[in-house]
Amino acid sequence: MKPAARKKLYEVSRVLAEVAVGKKKADLVVKNGTLVNVYTGELLPHTDVAVAQGRIAYVGDAGHTIGEETAVIDAAGRYIAPGLLDGHMHVESTMLSVTEFAKAALAKGTTGVFMDPHEIANVFGAEGVRWMHEEGRGLPLKVFTTFPSCVPATDHLEDAGAALEAKDIAEGMTWDGVEGLGEVMNFPGVVYGDAKMSGEIRATMEAGKTVTGHFPSDDKLMLQAYIASGVTSDHETVTREQGLLKLRLGMHLMIREGSAWHDVKEVIKVVTEDHADTANIMLVTDDVYPQTLIEKGHMNHVVRRAIEEGVEPVTAIQMSTINTARYFKVDADVGGIAPGKCADLLLISDLKRMEPSTVIADGTVVYDSGELRVPFPAYPYPERARNSVHLARPLKPGDFLLASQSGKAETKVHVIDVIENSARTQKGTASLKVADGFIQPDPAQDVLTLACIDRHHGSGDISLAFTRGFGLKRGAVASTVAHDSHNLLVMGANAEDMAFAANELAKLGGGMIAVQDGQVLAAVPMAIAGLMSEQPLETVAAQVKQLGAAWQQLGCPLNAPFMTFSLIALPVIPELRITNRGLADVNEFRLIPVEIVIKESVF
Repeated sequence: MKPAARKKLYEVSRVLAEVAVGKKKADLVVKNGTLVNVYTGELLPHTDVAVAQGRIAYVGDAGHTIGEETAVIDAAGRYIAPGLLDGHMHVESTMLSVTEFAKAALAKGTTGVFMDPHEIANVFGAEGVRWMHEEGRGLPLKVFTTFPSCVPATDHLEDAGAALEAKDIAEGMTWDGVEGLGEVMNFPGVVYGDAKMSGEIRATMEAGKTVTGHFPSDDKLMLQAYIASGVTSDHETVTREQGLLKLRLGMHLMIREGSAWHDVKEVIKVVTEDHADTANIMLVTDDVYPQTLIEKGHMNHVVRRAIEEGVEPVTAIQMSTINTARYFKVDADVGGIAPGKCADLLLISDLKRMEPSTVIADGTVVYDSGELRVPFPAYPYPERARNSVHLARPLKPGDFLLASQSGKAETKVHVIDVIENSARTQKGTASLKVADGFIQPDPAQDVLTLACIDRHHGSGDISLAFTRGFGLKRGAVASTVAHDSHNLLVMGANAEDMAFAANELAKLGGGMIAVQDGQVLAAVPMAIAGLMSEQPLETVAAQVKQLGAAWQQLGCPLNAPFMTFSLIALPVIPELRITNRGLADVNEFRLIPVEIVIKESVF
């Protein structure tokens, strides 16, 4: 069923009323299930749900709504739950097109997402956002959009492929299905009155839409200024204390569980130990990889994790349905099972396992008994979307050598220390050898060369730095998935493999690659903006699995290393990052030298 077939409530309200009183018969009745009532927190046994025109007409004993042509599903022994909603996610992080992601999400019980397509926005601007938004509007999954805010994430530390201004946000708020402003990452800009940030937030509030946030800092004064500026949620909370503070200040707390960021275990303690009211708490994924979708699921996995940490099942479901719908002001249509709502229903045998056997979207069975039951239209991305890697010239090994200014055989450098399963980095230092005037990486110390190359403008800009924590002993890896400006990232133990990896990835049109000794070990081609594959989920998952094995072959022990790698260029999360302009100290919001040269006194 395409959204074109979705009817507004005012278009079908009379039909629903007539079905409710038995004057007309329902199109579908789900009979004799245990209703998960997210409005009262109850489980109501022996309940029917009658559906007409894609919406719910009656909840209770619906025998009087069944006619000769009414389809009937016996839910005996199963729960009837609302379709799950993801309040913050980036489709691009799945490496799939919106269509392919929708297939995977619906099969796991997600019937609606609030996507923030700021990855493609950093490559193609509002045009790219429009492509993904339009693709989502043609699917049985309800794809709501939060219009990207910080494009680029910072104006003075990096160069993206495009930029969005307040006027673009104002225009985006007029699109049907745009429900808010995407995560406002430039929190210092918000706090200190940056005109662009203030204008974007104002345009969103004037449109009556929701302003979603991104606040990874522990600065309590900045937090209150951030909230007072109009930002109402945050998904970057990693501690119980941060979560409780934000809830006490009226903020909506998004608790994240993705492929790399596992925040539920700690942050959910605001519920299980602090017993905070859950009305302002949502569960979200943020970033999910293909393998996670296949092996663990989507929002059903996040709900399951909350339950495993001690949350009552109905409460966990509330945090991924009605709470999310209310936050985005779409609860008149989605988020619960009640008359007038869209008929998005899950049939589940065990609430603790959260594996739906049947998924119904807009009154149509879209998934049942392990198979998708509806067609998914193909979206025609323009050729321009497939031509997004623009290098000034082929890269050479010499491009990945950083000259020393010390004049010594050994020198001290700043190092980006990565943290497994965390979006944050730490500002470290290392002593490295200098050979022929160039600073050498040292895999024995786990210190690798890191490069960020402009891939949008063909400028030839290349910045070099060093990173520690990935464990690579040999070879190189490269990625055009490099949040948020998505320039070309390369990391390696030697310059020859780094140049080879960069050039081979450019030939593929972007994506991710791992190489060793001039040979490609694995690659995930992503033709759409260098961010998303055109292949089915199973194909992409197999490619990603092979890539993961290649990273391990090169020596990396980390979980989801590509995610950690892809965020090493994001200069809005502390502490140290690389951009195409250089090494960025996020705490001070400025570029700093890689080499620490201490001038000797002449006295």
